[in-house]
Amino acid sequence: MDFSLSTDHEILRDSVRSFAEKEIKPMARELDEKEEFSYETMQKMAELGLFGVFVSEKYGGQAMDYLSYIIAVEEIARVDGSHAATVAAENSLGIGPLYYFGNEDQKKKYLPKLCSGEALWGFGLTEANAGSDAANSATTAVLDGDEWVINGSKIFITNASTDITTGVTVMARTGALDDGRPELSCIIVEAGTAGYTAKVMHDKMMWRSSNTSELYFEDCRVPKENLGHGFHQMMQTLDGGRLSIGAMGLGGAQGCFDMAIRYTNEREQFGRPIATFQANAFKLADMAMEIECARLLLYKACWLRDSDLPFSKEAAMGKLYCSELMYRCANHAVQLHGGYGLMKEYDVERFYRDQKLLDIGEGTSEVQRIVIARHVGARCL
Repeated sequence: MDFSLSTDHEILRDSVRSFAEKEIKPMARELDEKEEFSYETMQKMAELGLFGVFVSEKYGGQAMDYLSYIIAVEEIARVDGSHAATVAAENSLGIGPLYYFGNEDQKKKYLPKLCSGEALWGFGLTEANAGSDAANSATTAVLDGDEWVINGSKIFITNASTDITTGVTVMARTGALDDGRPELSCIIVEAGTAGYTAKVMHDKMMWRSSNTSELYFEDCRVPKENLGHGFHQMMQTLDGGRLSIGAMGLGGAQGCFDMAIRYTNEREQFGRPIATFQANAFKLADMAMEIECARLLLYKACWLRDSDLPFSKEAAMGKLYCSELMYRCANHAVQLHGGYGLMKEYDVERFYRDQKLLDIGEGTSEVQRIVIARHVGARCL
């Protein structure tokens, strides 16, 4: 059993880490304060090949494996959660459904611009009353001749209202199944379509320089050929997305640990560095141990996915463990920084805020435990 990364993976990690330190870190605090999405760094991430990482070269992608994508997200998250969210959402939720479930015409039309960073794409799933209960979607689409007429709204949608967003994949009720349950389908809606509006959401606690949107559909008409696949494909998309959220948690935890190590070796109290006090040293040891466990768990889930083996259980485990680990590491890091950890001039304050969404987005921690329980044989309702 070989736990070492390939040379290609190591080169990728080094290049993304260097980029994040040089291009993102100097801007992250100011962008967070201004709540500003950076088109400049987004384009630089595209030039580095961080969009369409797992997409074939035929459609403009990098044709790498899923582990490569997860390593890239991890290294961006090690420096800033907002930029990592842009990369993760665009690949897993924007590009993924089009690449894996779109038809050939849709792939040729949309993917090259998305992979080059010329355009962004959203994934419209969550609603005000349909969060964990995604199947409770109230957005409807009714076939009228050769068009679907969409009515409803979505909320908390990443990358959906930037100046370069060209469309969204929306889940809507398109009918009823024989057993009375709603029929749920995915429909492509291009930006600029009459009756469709995307609005930027402000005043967020976390990911403040990531684009988050509300979507509104009022008798929005799209061609009937824009209809894609249904609820199960949406859930498969979320399985892959959970790995990227796990990568954000892992990278964020590593970033917290790095800041804590650096600060505790520099900060002195009672005549010596505070890292030498056992109470602090044990916090650092626990962080290092859990980060190692998290990386092994998440990378195993990626290996299963890349090997075309079932990975839903491991994706839920990886997402749950890594997201909650970042909280523990951020909490320790703030404590080790003392009063300075509460000040915005120290990045650990931003990491502490950014972590919280990881417990909620793409399936709450509670939902992940339900998923895992069902996989291991517990009859959890």
